[in-house]
Amino acid sequence: MLIYFSYLFMFYFGMVSFFSIRTHILMMLLMLEFLNLTIIMMIINFMIYFSFDEMIIVYLLIFMVCEAVMGLIMLTLCVRTHGNDYFKSMSLLMC
Repeated sequence: MLIYFSYLFMFYFGMVSFFSIRTHILMMLLMLEFLNLTIIMMIINFMIYFSFDEMIIVYLLIFMVCEAVMGLIMLTLCVRTHGNDYFKSMSLLMC
């Protein structure tokens, strides 16, 4: 039971960090990866406890890798076009 509270605390800490650190896009991507890692750990423990099929973990990890790659591609494109990775300097009108 204590491990579930620690996962919830990690998820809460990740959400607070994601919404409080809005200066750099790279830091926002790192917080999203931290949230994904926390969710994967919760799902793994849930599946071990209820003895479900572990194949869905592979699909979730593939989805996480694709999401991380897309985020890094967007980061490199924004750095190439704007010269920095500040979130506040990006605008929908500029991209």
